[in-house]
Amino acid sequence: MSLFLKPFLFLYDSTLSLLILFNGWSLEDAASSHERLEADNNATESQWKQIQYLWRKREVLCFFPFSRFYMNIVILFGKLLRRKPEKLYKWEAMQEDVEAGSENYPMVLVQIPMYNEKRYIDIPVFQISIAAVCSLLWPSSRLVIQVVDDSTDPVVRVSVDIEIAKWQSQGINIRCERRDNRNGYKAGAMKEALTHNYVKQCEFVAVFDADFQPEPDYLARTILFLVHNPDVALVQARWIFVNANKCLMTRMQEMSLNYHFKVEQESGFTRHAFFGFNGTAGVWRISAMDAAGGWKSRTTVEDMDLAVRVGLHGWKFVYLNDLTVRNELPSKFKAYRFQQHRWSCGPANLFRKMTMEIIYNKRVSIWKKFYVIYSFFFVRKVAVHFLTFFFYCIIVPTSVFFPEIHIPLWSTIYVPSMISIFHTMATPRSFYLVLIWILFENVMAMHRTKGTWIGLLEGGRVNEWVVTEKLGDALKNKLLSKVVQKKSYYERVNSKEVMVGIYILGCALYGVINGHTWLHFYLFLQATAFSSLVLATSEPKNFPHCLITT
Repeated sequence: MSLFLKPFLFLYDSTLSLLILFNGWSLEDAASSHERLEADNNATESQWKQIQYLWRKREVLCFFPFSRFYMNIVILFGKLLRRKPEKLYKWEAMQEDVEAGSENYPMVLVQIPMYNEKRYIDIPVFQISIAAVCSLLWPSSRLVIQVVDDSTDPVVRVSVDIEIAKWQSQGINIRCERRDNRNGYKAGAMKEALTHNYVKQCEFVAVFDADFQPEPDYLARTILFLVHNPDVALVQARWIFVNANKCLMTRMQEMSLNYHFKVEQESGFTRHAFFGFNGTAGVWRISAMDAAGGWKSRTTVEDMDLAVRVGLHGWKFVYLNDLTVRNELPSKFKAYRFQQHRWSCGPANLFRKMTMEIIYNKRVSIWKKFYVIYSFFFVRKVAVHFLTFFFYCIIVPTSVFFPEIHIPLWSTIYVPSMISIFHTMATPRSFYLVLIWILFENVMAMHRTKGTWIGLLEGGRVNEWVVTEKLGDALKNKLLSKVVQKKSYYERVNSKEVMVGIYILGCALYGVINGHTWLHFYLFLQATAFSSLVLATSEPKNFPHCLITT
C-alpha cells in the first residue's frame, strides 16, 4: 500500500498547501490526521513531522477564503462609498461647437473582427453586430467602421460584402479589410488593419466581436473618459448574454462570467486601475497601444497580452459595470471546451513569457507588480485550475482507499461553499443551481488544467486557435429552429472525461461498500456530472447541444 500512498501524499500535501496559501487556514485537523498516519506508516514519519512543524508554526486562522473575500470586500466598500468611475475620473458630455460643428469630436475607429461566421438560412450571425455598430450615436463624419474579415469561405465573404454595401448606401462610413493569409490569427488581422492610412486620423479604436451588440450610446459613454483623462488607455464595458437561458450549460457560464465581470474586473479597476482586456466591448487609446508595441500574436490571448503591456507602461484602465454589451454564449459543449482551452492555455503561456518582464519593469510600483504576478496570473490563471482538478477530482475521490488519512472538512465543505456563495452573489437568480455549478466547474477544471499545463510548457497545442462557434442565438429568429445541420451519428467521445468519470464512480462504489466516508454522496454526483458532459460531447443525431434545455 505504501507504494501507492507516497504519490498520493505528495498530491495531497501540494493541493492542501495551495488551499492554505490562498485561504490562510489553521491546520490542526490536518496535523492530527498526520499523527494518526504516523502510527500506521513509519516510512513517512520524518516527512510528516516536518510538515506538521511547518503547519503549526504558521498558526494562521482565517474565516473566509481570502482572495475571494478580499475582492468582494473591495466591491462592497466601493458601492458604499459610491466610487463610480464618473466620480473617480473627469467625465463631461461632449459639446458640439456651433461654428465647427462636430469637428471637436474625436475621430473613432470601430473594428469588427470575424472569421467564417456561419449563415443560417438567410441570416448571417454577423449581421446583428454590424447593424448595432452602424446605429451608434456619434457624428458620422467622425466615425469609421472597419470590418476585419479573415474569412476563407467565399460564401461568407460575399455575404459580408453585401451587408457592407447595404450600409454604405445609407451613408455609413464602413469598409472591409481582408488579408491573403491568417498569420497571427485575430491579433495579426487587427494589427494589419490599423496600418491603413485612413486609420492614422483616428485617436481611439473600439472593438466588437461578430456577435456583440453595443447600445447606441456606447461611444458617448466611453470615449469621454479617454478624452478628458489623458492617462487612461482603455475603457471596458460589461458583457451580458442573450442566450443565458437557453440551457443549463449557458446558465453555468453566465454564473462564472458574471462573477468575473462584476467582481474580478471591478475589484481590479477599484484597487489598481488595472484589469485584463476582454478582447471585445472595449475602447482603446491608439497611442497607448502603439507605445506598448501594439497587437502581438505570441499567445492565443492577444487581448490580455496587450492589456498587461499597456498597464506596465503606467496607463490606467476604466471599467464601466453599468454599461453592458449583449453577446452570445457558446451553447455547444465542444465549442465551449475549445474556448476554455484557449482561455486557460493562453494566460499560462503569457505568464511564462512575461514574468521577468514584469519583475524588471520600472514604470509601475512593486505592489502593482505583485498584484499582476501573484493575483492576476498565478492564482486566477494557473494555480486555481490545478487545485480544483487535483484536489476535488483526484485527491478527494482517492481518499476513500486510505481511511487513515483525514481530509479537513473546511477543505471539502467550507471553502467550496464560501467560494460558491461569492459566485452566486453576482447572479442571484441562479442561486438554486450552485451545486450543479460546482460539479460543472470541477469537470471543466480538467480541461483547464490540461490547457494550463500546455501553456506553461509550451506544448504542441499552445498556439491552437479555434474560433468559438456562434449559433445565431442573438438573432432570436424562428427560422433558426428549422436549420438542419449535417454531422456524423456520433462525434468522438472525450476519453479523458470517460476515464475520470469511471474512476470517480469506482471510488464512490468503494466508499459505499466499505463505509469509510460520507464522501461517496459527493462522488456519485461528480461522476454523474462527468457522464453528462460525455453525452453532451458525443452528441448523437438530434441530441440537444446543451445539457438540459431550460
